[in-house]
Amino acid sequence: MGYYIGIDVGSVTTKLALIGNHGEMLWSTYRRTEGGPIEAIQQSFFQLSKEKGLLNQEILGIGATGSGRHLASVMVGADVVKNEITAHAAAAKHVEPRVKTVIDIGGQDSKIIFIKNGISTGFNMNSICAAGTGSFLDHQAGRLGIPIEEFGSYALKSYSPVKISGRCGVFAESDLIHKQQMGYKKEDLIAGLCIALVSNYLSNVARGKKIEPPVLFQGGVAANQGIKAAFEQRLDIPITVPEHHNVMGAWGAALLAKQWHERTRHESAFRGVKTISSFSCVPKTFSCADCSNHCEINELYIGESLASRWGSRCSKWSDLERSSKDYRETRHFPLQGFQQQVSS
Repeated sequence: MGYYIGIDVGSVTTKLALIGNHGEMLWSTYRRTEGGPIEAIQQSFFQLSKEKGLLNQEILGIGATGSGRHLASVMVGADVVKNEITAHAAAAKHVEPRVKTVIDIGGQDSKIIFIKNGISTGFNMNSICAAGTGSFLDHQAGRLGIPIEEFGSYALKSYSPVKISGRCGVFAESDLIHKQQMGYKKEDLIAGLCIALVSNYLSNVARGKKIEPPVLFQGGVAANQGIKAAFEQRLDIPITVPEHHNVMGAWGAALLAKQWHERTRHESAFRGVKTISSFSCVPKTFSCADCSNHCEINELYIGESLASRWGSRCSKWSDLERSSKDYRETRHFPLQGFQQQVSS
């Protein structure tokens, strides 16, 4: 008997999932990253240690995904590191083996994944426009004075949705403010916003491609009943929101770690639940000026040791034994001198 862990570090939230031998969800946590992914990762593992009390040898594999997957993989000792598309598709196929379309709307981006006979055949992603994402809806809920948990239910109360421009986040917010000043009810404004954001998604993310059922709606925004209802009204097909819709990326990463272990039978590089929640972890960065690329080199120190370095287009900085301390001192202006230059 063993367990598998998946971690999904996004720009807005950090998710952790623990699954069993059959891929079933046993435990999960979902917290806001709040600009501190290292702290969010450590707090998630502290919670896992406190609530489950697992032994290190019970963890047979761990996977990482999300925009912060490279940082997370070094911190936790991940066996598998995959992008969000792969992780979300893996979780969707586990929940619904017949799934053909996955709609995923996260904190900062939106995705659509097309699946045929259990194989991902394509995807589209929109990481430029924030309209319809979790951070955008959070902002609008706060501006309207409505808890984000109640935002979607307001839309379902509307009998006369207001027409809102949903071409982009800026236009949507501007139009929403204008209509609000005209005295429209909050439920009509929110319903109109949900309809506009779904139209934006279908034109800018789905890009006219046919959306076939079964359809799974994943990501934090899937909790918004107004967005789900707008999708069903526009597509005229049922939309399924999985029970663990907000941690599907982490679940998928854990499933991929399970596949890795069953295929290789290798011992996991997992650092340990209690170790991760307590060690000192410090990121550092510098720019390499040895060529015209000016690569931003990222380093991660665990304790006093350099654990990983990435960002170089060449292999110059792949050797962890190579010190960058002298390089930083010779290639950068001292902070005091830089401040003097700026002030002058």
